[in-house]
Amino acid sequence: MGKASVLVFLLLLHCFMGSLAWTHTNINTDISALLALTSYITSDPYDFLADWSVSFSPCNWTGVRCDTYHRRVYSLNLGGMELKGSISPQLGNLSILVELDLSDNNFYGQIPEDLVRLRNLKLFNLSYNDFHDEQVPTWIGSLSSLVQLNLQNNNFNGFIPLSLFNLSSLEILDCNFNFIEGAIPLEVGRLEQLKILRLAGNKLSGNIPHTISSLSSLELLSLSYNSLSGMF
Repeated sequence: MGKASVLVFLLLLHCFMGSLAWTHTNINTDISALLALTSYITSDPYDFLADWSVSFSPCNWTGVRCDTYHRRVYSLNLGGMELKGSISPQLGNLSILVELDLSDNNFYGQIPEDLVRLRNLKLFNLSYNDFHDEQVPTWIGSLSSLVQLNLQNNNFNGFIPLSLFNLSSLEILDCNFNFIEGAIPLEVGRLEQLKILRLAGNKLSGNIPHTISSLSSLELLSLSYNSLSGMF
């Protein structure tokens, strides 16, 4: 084997070993992030997370799905498990996460800003929890890949963050039945991909913005049970 061939072989071997180390390191990061969440959960009445153990691959844990190529966690779906507790900031370390569904549980407290690092996230579902006295976080507007954002039935208060209207890929925005107040910003018209807009059952007031009429992809609009006026 010539010197050039040896160099190419060594280079490829180095890249391969580096790739293995990268994958190994990151799946361990995912494991640590998921196990950290269990320390923030105070009640798991049906023992759904009983198999979350280093004795098993995290790709086989309840509610966890992995990418078959990288063997990294890309989906965390804990919906409807009646878990109680707060959300751990370590979830922000699940760097290739595409789906995060914590709906129909009893999560409470502040939603950690560390989740802003989930730049691949397309689905973020926190519906039917109890974020009482919390506002919709402004940093959600930095999750630029979001397609679905579901925050309904959570007791959120405050105003609609203008940053949400930076989510150019958003197709579903559901904030039904919270305590969100103020006007619907004109900037809602920037969500050109929006198909579903649900803001019913809040404390919204003022005129319905005419910019909603420019949302050509819109299929469902729900604004009832507010104090809105006007027409578009």
